[in-house]
Amino acid sequence: MVRTHRVTIQDVAVLSGLSICTVSRALRKLPNVSDKAQARVAEAASKLGYKASAAASRLAGGSTGSVAIVAPTATSWFFSQAVEAAEEVLGDSGYDTVLISLRNKASVRKQFFADLENLAQRVDGLLLLNVDLDPGEMEALEACGLATASVGMGNVPWDNVGIDDEHAAWQATQHLLGLGHWDLAVLSSNEHSVVTETPRFRGFRRALDEHHLTVHPDLVVAAGPGIEDGRRAMTELITRGAKPTAVFAHCDEAAFGALTALREYGLSVPKNVSVIGIDDHPMSWFLGLSTVAQPVADQGAFAANLLCERLLNNESPHQPSNHLLDTKLIERKTTRHKR
Repeated sequence: MVRTHRVTIQDVAVLSGLSICTVSRALRKLPNVSDKAQARVAEAASKLGYKASAAASRLAGGSTGSVAIVAPTATSWFFSQAVEAAEEVLGDSGYDTVLISLRNKASVRKQFFADLENLAQRVDGLLLLNVDLDPGEMEALEACGLATASVGMGNVPWDNVGIDDEHAAWQATQHLLGLGHWDLAVLSSNEHSVVTETPRFRGFRRALDEHHLTVHPDLVVAAGPGIEDGRRAMTELITRGAKPTAVFAHCDEAAFGALTALREYGLSVPKNVSVIGIDDHPMSWFLGLSTVAQPVADQGAFAANLLCERLLNNESPHQPSNHLLDTKLIERKTTRHKR
């Protein structure tokens, strides 16, 4: 990754004080953007010298006019939000989209990478969403020659948009520590199809280290990204006699499961146990879950913009960069000071 900075839609969003999705719509003169927001975006873009990508119809001959969006599954709320935002950007730039779900199945994944050469004849580019790649798969993607961008994937040779997962976990853990909780349990991802396990656990550990605390092995439980995964993990903690005063779940859905298990065992949240997650799932506000929010739609829109820039400036492509969007602590009803 190069260290030189080029102006991107993220810079326009920061300067205008608006979301990347709103900026993207404003730059493309789409409806549902107020005149005030339109003016703020125009002023910021002018100051930075940023211009939106031209329409795909201006491409040289030979273009298929299509982009494939590849996700581990099509049913997750995260991927549906990212896909919808990306499709809006790509569609307005003149591209049709082909959604490819790997369905979290090894056989489907193997077939996808085996067919990359054929796929390259049908699409101009790839937008990958949190697809954890092994060296052979990375080599196959580079060899196919398709313009590529991604969401939530680090150390890749193309433009990537994501969050600092370690920092997000650190924010969540610091919140619990700041409330006086020292006996912290962690529901840590064990899903190899998701790329966020190691950084989030590292962020949890770093926050403890800064308070001269250590991770207690008995308070670490593997949990997948689903509600039932979190319920099983929290049930395991309870039934083996662990007594944490607070729980950090690696994602909100696992936190929902933890809340269910605690309720089933007669433990009150946050009176007996505080719980926090990461994501800001659409149901988190309804359940009152404290969490660290990540801008999912903005990640999809930003990555799609970067892919369009690469497709439409093929003669002088920019160097790839890793763009990290900010996360935000949201304190709701599932965390409180230890008493």
